[in-house]
Amino acid sequence: MKNNTSTVYNVCLVIGDALAVILAFSVAYILRVTVSHEPLSASVGAESYLYALVSLLPFWILIFALLGLYQSRVYDKRFSELGRLLVGSFIGILFVISYSYITNTPIFPARLVTAYSFGLGFFFVLLFRTIARGIRRELFSYGYSINNTLLVGDTTTTHRLIDALGNTKVTGYRVIGIVGGIKHRLQRDTPYKSFKNFAEAMDQLKNKQIHTIIQTELYPETERNDEILTYAQEHHIAYRFVPGNSELFVGKIEVDLFHAVPIIAVHQTSLIGWGQVVKRMTDVVLGGLFLLLASPFMLLIALAIKLTDGGPVFFRHERLSRYDSKVRIFKFRSNNIRYNGLEPEEAFAKMGRPDLLKEYRENGDRLDKDPRVTTVGRFLRAASLDELPQLINVIRGDISLVGPRALVAYELDKYAQKNLILSVKSGLTGLAQISGVSDLSFEERRKLDLYYVQNWSFWNDMVILVKTIWVVLFHKGTRG
Repeated sequence: MKNNTSTVYNVCLVIGDALAVILAFSVAYILRVTVSHEPLSASVGAESYLYALVSLLPFWILIFALLGLYQSRVYDKRFSELGRLLVGSFIGILFVISYSYITNTPIFPARLVTAYSFGLGFFFVLLFRTIARGIRRELFSYGYSINNTLLVGDTTTTHRLIDALGNTKVTGYRVIGIVGGIKHRLQRDTPYKSFKNFAEAMDQLKNKQIHTIIQTELYPETERNDEILTYAQEHHIAYRFVPGNSELFVGKIEVDLFHAVPIIAVHQTSLIGWGQVVKRMTDVVLGGLFLLLASPFMLLIALAIKLTDGGPVFFRHERLSRYDSKVRIFKFRSNNIRYNGLEPEEAFAKMGRPDLLKEYRENGDRLDKDPRVTTVGRFLRAASLDELPQLINVIRGDISLVGPRALVAYELDKYAQKNLILSVKSGLTGLAQISGVSDLSFEERRKLDLYYVQNWSFWNDMVILVKTIWVVLFHKGTRG
């Protein structure tokens, strides 16, 4: 009972994207050639222009497909889709330009047509997909294109899925039954039916179309698992299962033949292979650009620190990075010179305020009015400017622009999964820094770090960087 709605939606996206690109190129031609009376760089008629466009359009759509724009894991995430659409539109226009250059065939009658085509292409495709998303959700609200789902198992994951799929109008999924002993834990008015076993569920749901079976609990008896999988295969129902050790399957997973034996390889992080190369190149290019832009401000900050108390401008502290390696992190000195380089225990003992140490630790290693911090230092910390010198560490390769928070050894030793966090380089910014970190406990911050490590992607890095800039400029978050 296969549900073809996702296929239909993908086909609609392909057709809509193609029409949006044609519309964008047509409007670009009209704006520059018909409306404007400026001289043209090449004589390209409307018919020849459109013919060339239609001929190259399949390659544009292929670029979108290679970027994953026709996969639900991308188009269901608005920001991810937005970023890939921008990149896809840019690559698409570069492809058209390259084709024109290689074949020595003029396609654009003027350079402005190229710029208009890129901008309008991105805008029209984004507009179409926004409308398509709205129409799809409207259809969900009327009960169309719904994916009927049966959950099998009685675990915490089962309840998480019940909550996650509860809003059918948004998700497009409808839970029609749950196999397991959780009936007593469901509210009386719940729309879900509970069944003791799979056979009972199939008997009572035989008149309902089941599109997906999600098994959240693998049974000790192989026969029970085979019964569910066989039924799904025989009735062409999508089947998914949640592994018993879910922590094992949240990193990079590869399925391969190992000496003719099918195996699943689980890496600590998805940041492996070419991902590491791309990330390092991004650190060098963007890190260098950010350092160049920040240099005038860094010079002014250095002068302000030097003129206030005459102490050293930079503070260097040993932190942990990838593979437990120790790196010396650069920061602008924000502490009074008397307490510079001292651990909190030593600093508060030196000023005779052990009571502040207790408050400092209980408050998540922070104080609203820390007496160790200078006036200039308070400003730097509030604006996150004290961490600008860490761009030097990024260029050197000590840390990355984005990654888990670089911590000292005694702090990270408290966390049981520190080796997983240290499977990638620490970062100048990360998920915790853009998530209102002052309101998060140490445990919550490390969970965000762990999620980043196990779910790394280039797109996530770009999102974190953009949000970090927003946080720093508009103070929409807090420091870590």
